Amino acid sequence: MIHYNQNSQHEMIFHGFTALEEGSSFAGYSALISTYGLKVPDPDYLCAIGTKHKKYDCERWHIFTPRHKPKDTLYGHLVFALKYEGVDLAVLNALFQKIEPEEIRKMVLSEPTGRYSRRLWFLWEWLRDEQLDIEDATMGNFVPLIDSRLQYEGKSYPSRRHRVRNNLPGTRNFCPLIRKTKKLEKFAGRNLSEAAEKNIGQIHPDLLGRAAAFLLLKDSKASYTIEGETPPHNRIERWGRAIGEAGKRKITVSELVYLQQIVIEDNRFITSGLRKQGGFVGEHDRTTGMPMPDHISARADDLDTLLSGLINTYELLSKDDFHAVLSAAVIAFGFVFIHPFEDGNGRIHRYLFHHVLAEKKFVPKGLIFPVSAVILARIEEYRNVLEHFSRPRLDLIKWRPTEKNNVEVLNETMDLYRYFDATTQAEFFFECVAETVNTTLPEEVAYLKKYDMLNEFIKNHIEMPDNMVDLLIRFLSQNHGKLSKRAGKREFKKLTADEIQAVEEKYAEIFD
Repeated sequence: MIHYNQNSQHEMIFHGFTALEEGSSFAGYSALISTYGLKVPDPDYLCAIGTKHKKYDCERWHIFTPRHKPKDTLYGHLVFALKYEGVDLAVLNALFQKIEPEEIRKMVLSEPTGRYSRRLWFLWEWLRDEQLDIEDATMGNFVPLIDSRLQYEGKSYPSRRHRVRNNLPGTRNFCPLIRKTKKLEKFAGRNLSEAAEKNIGQIHPDLLGRAAAFLLLKDSKASYTIEGETPPHNRIERWGRAIGEAGKRKITVSELVYLQQIVIEDNRFITSGLRKQGGFVGEHDRTTGMPMPDHISARADDLDTLLSGLINTYELLSKDDFHAVLSAAVIAFGFVFIHPFEDGNGRIHRYLFHHVLAEKKFVPKGLIFPVSAVILARIEEYRNVLEHFSRPRLDLIKWRPTEKNNVEVLNETMDLYRYFDATTQAEFFFECVAETVNTTLPEEVAYLKKYDMLNEFIKNHIEMPDNMVDLLIRFLSQNHGKLSKRAGKREFKKLTADEIQAVEEKYAEIFD
């Protein structure tokens, strides 16, 4: 069945890069992709059978021993994939479009009570949205579709026809999956929500209110900075107020359009609402104006289906105990990959992080996690996480430039945006949330406490209005605890040398 691609050194080649050493063989999804020439992004998790009698990993490859080698048949590799790699909807969907329905039907009839044959039967009918000529199953225990040892499962719904428990964390039109990794399990085990709640509970409400107000503005400003924009303060405040409302209204297409109108107040140069044409993220050639895409958005004709799928999945996960951070990663990154608007997608994408965390009560009441500020500090890593999705898909999208130097997609691409592995994105976002809980929030509260101490000291020693005290502390913070000569000669020229020295010494005592 398998036709291996080898070079002169007899090394296995997979999609153009050296993958395995001599004597090895593809197994599971790698075998299916290679044999059937499936046009899918290369999975992050690939398996092969090695020559050694021990399992080991090599980058994205997971090498199994000869005793794990599956039968070299379609069914053999499908069973291996479900057993060791989990469900990959992108690969299975592409495969089911290549093979005849009769092949799946024969597999099911050959093992009518088999746990793998029934899962494949369900997946074929679920992905293809049509039934095979098979009578409903009457025997065999109900089996879960997603193996919770390999991937994060959603709420379980029984499919009596297949005697399968459908625990996919999504819908047919939008269902990213997340693999269980050591990093994600470690973060999930830390109970970051409880840690944040415990820390916040020890803070005086007045102090918490000031911290929350500052962090809202900080997050709003950071979200614009990520987009390379420096808007006036009133626009930052307006978007900050919108972020403060996150979690209070359900996500709908109308709500997303409303958010876009807040982000893009002046819409003279864009059409608000869902795109009516293609879209991309990237540059234009300086000479010709030709598009140079880093990411190509979903086709305009597919937006209704994709967004309805995303919203239905969001509603499904909202009712589920699916981890809040994982839910936020799936919905927010799924939205920005679809890129449904002409402009404003990035800021709404980061708003969705806030929304899901607030709605699922992961964030303490009255507070918004400043995740955009944390993302800004990790901007290169963030870009890499976005490119991790976009780059492999560019080669699978056929497009041509339009007269307005936009892109027009020429092939079917909807599946690229509704079935993907969101593990990399989930790991990144969990890291941002952990940094927010463990570092950003405590540092902000600690700063405010120190600010209040210095503020009280200054007022007790110098008769000075509040706005001048605040300006003095900000100048000291910006200059490592020292008042600059410029400020000493201008804004604070009335301070004596002894007063400046006393304030600087107190600053050092409190902040250092």
